[in-house]
Amino acid sequence: MAWIGGLSGRRGDGVIAAVTTAATLGPLLVSGPKAWWIVALGVVASTPVYWRRRAPMTVALLVGAAMSAMVFWEKPFLPFGPLVAVHTIADRSPARQRLAAIPAIAAIVGVSLALPGEDSETFRLVGIAFVAAYALGTSARASRSRTAELAERARRLEQEHVAAVAEERARIARDMHDIITHAVGLMVVQAEAGPVVVRSDAPRAEAVFDAIADTGRGALTELRGLLAALRTSAVPAGEDLGPAQPRLDGLASLAGRSGLDVDITVEGERRPVPAGLEAAVYRIVQEALTNVRKHAGVDAVRLRLRWTAQELVVELADKGGGPARGGSGYGLIGMRERAAACGGTLTAGPGPAGGYVVRAVFPLE
Repeated sequence: MAWIGGLSGRRGDGVIAAVTTAATLGPLLVSGPKAWWIVALGVVASTPVYWRRRAPMTVALLVGAAMSAMVFWEKPFLPFGPLVAVHTIADRSPARQRLAAIPAIAAIVGVSLALPGEDSETFRLVGIAFVAAYALGTSARASRSRTAELAERARRLEQEHVAAVAEERARIARDMHDIITHAVGLMVVQAEAGPVVVRSDAPRAEAVFDAIADTGRGALTELRGLLAALRTSAVPAGEDLGPAQPRLDGLASLAGRSGLDVDITVEGERRPVPAGLEAAVYRIVQEALTNVRKHAGVDAVRLRLRWTAQELVVELADKGGGPARGGSGYGLIGMRERAAACGGTLTAGPGPAGGYVVRAVFPLE
């Protein structure tokens, strides 16, 4: 009976109907000539299983009634047509129909055995056959559902995997933007000041050129890591596609390399936070410092980190009267995206005392 679930489509239904009809009519025709109505009942009790998938309950009633009538004259080895129909009900019918069919099947089978006066052994064998057919149908349905569930789970995992790769590559693109704009912007400013310093202060000029070289080497190191990550075609489960991410401990070094006078203030008690949040804060501060060098016209800024039980507030403001500035470039968009990716918000605009303020708020709960 298990082979029934392995056949699908019209060809499979035709094979099942042919085998069932042959198993029902074969013993009748082999034992000698039979009345036409007995042969007709045998056909009706078996051939309709061809349409069992389309109307399982109707087919079951039809073949069951034909078999119940036929047993008054001829007793087949097993009621193959009704067994296939019961298997199909358990396999294909909705839950309510399956439950309603159980007492109906028991009643019809009992009547078809009781009226011809079958003995207890026949009751037992036929009963076991119908229980087995129903159980196999239930098993086939469960197996198909499990297969579909696994396929759906694999599809969702693949989608999540693709989304993770896309998200990670977007993060890498933002990192590359931040690295290039920060490093190149700083190098340009220092290079422009170099010729002036060379003529007036040789030792300071040497320090400026050393700073340019250090900035370039640092940028190259970070870019190599990002480019190596972009060559990776897939992200293993649970692993990060990109290089090691910057941390909050690196903010002081970042400020020192910025060429600005950065006044760093930390308020409250620092709490453990995810590495992704630390990287977001670092990149936001990096981009904000770059914007100060490019647009503010000042050389002093104030960086404040305020830790509370509920949130981390990061604020970078021009320390002076730098011009108010706005814009909708990729830098500001990237900062907002980084904050949003960690569940935070970012605002940027003129400060109450002039200058410009970038303020990011990250929830910690």
